[in-house]
Amino acid sequence: MPRRKRGRDTHGWIVVDKPAGVTSTSVVGRVRWALDARKAGHAGTLDPDATGVLAVALGEATKTVPYVTDAAKCYRFRVTWGAETTTDDASGELVRQGDGTVPDAAAIDAALAAFRGDIEQVPPQVSAVKVDGERAYDLAREGVAMDLAARPLHVERLEVLSADTTGAELKMVCGKGGYVRSIARDLGRALGCLGHVAWLRRTWSGPFRAEDGLAWDRIEALARRPELDALVQPLELGLAGLPMLSVKAEAAARLRHGNPAEVAFGAGFGETCWAALDGQAVAIGTYRAGRLYPTKVFVR
Repeated sequence: MPRRKRGRDTHGWIVVDKPAGVTSTSVVGRVRWALDARKAGHAGTLDPDATGVLAVALGEATKTVPYVTDAAKCYRFRVTWGAETTTDDASGELVRQGDGTVPDAAAIDAALAAFRGDIEQVPPQVSAVKVDGERAYDLAREGVAMDLAARPLHVERLEVLSADTTGAELKMVCGKGGYVRSIARDLGRALGCLGHVAWLRRTWSGPFRAEDGLAWDRIEALARRPELDALVQPLELGLAGLPMLSVKAEAAARLRHGNPAEVAFGAGFGETCWAALDGQAVAIGTYRAGRLYPTKVFVR
C-alpha cells in the first residue's frame, strides 16, 4: 500500500520578507513546516545574504510559479568600490583591488547606459547556473574556475540613487535571470575602479511587494497556528500577468479533466490565459477561437 504524503493540502502564497543569513531553500522548508503543507516551492532564488521578497507557493499554487519567475523584479543594492571578490559580493574573498579611482554620480550614470535594455550578462562563479549537470556554486566551492557563457537579460531601469567616496546605491528593474552581483562586478570594471555588492534587497517581484511580506520572526511565532493559515494569499495572485477568462460550470468541469472548453472572449489567438469560475482559477491554457486548450489544471 503506497504511503500517504504527509501534510495538509494548503493552496496559495506566503510572501516572506527574507532576512539576511538564510537560504531560499531553508525559507521554503520552514514555511512548509509552519503551515504543515504537503507541497511548497519559491518563485525566484535570493542569495543567502540578500533580503526582501521571497514568494513561497503552496500546493496548487506551485503550478503558477513560472509566471511569477518570468515577471519583472525590482532590486535596491549598494556597490562598494575598490575590489572584486570570488562571489561578487561582500561574503567572498578578495580577488583583486582597484587603482583607487572614485567615480562620481555623473560618471556612474554615464556607464550605466551600457547596462540598460537588452544586454548579455555573465553569471557569477557562485550561482545556480548548471555546468555539465552540476550547479556552478558547488563547483566554485571545490575550487573549479568556470568559463560561464553570457546570458540575455532585459534591464528596464537602472539608476543611481546616491553615491559617495566608497560606493553607490542603485535601483534596478529587470526580467528573469538577472544577477545583481554581475551588474556590480561589470559596472566596477567599466568604471575602472572595480566593485562588488555590499548589500542587496528585492523590493518587489511580479505582483508581490516587500511591504506586504511577513517577517521571519512573525512566521516563527505563528507556526502551526490558524492565524498563519489566514495569511495565505490566493493562488490566483500568481496569474496576475496573464489574461483571465470567465467560464461556466459545465466548461469548468471539462477543463478540469484536461479537455478544451468554451470561455468568455478576451484574449488573442494563441495567447496563454487562465480560466476562472466565480473568480477561482480552473486551468491555464492556450486560447483559440473561443476555447481554452488547457495545459495545467487546478485541483482543490
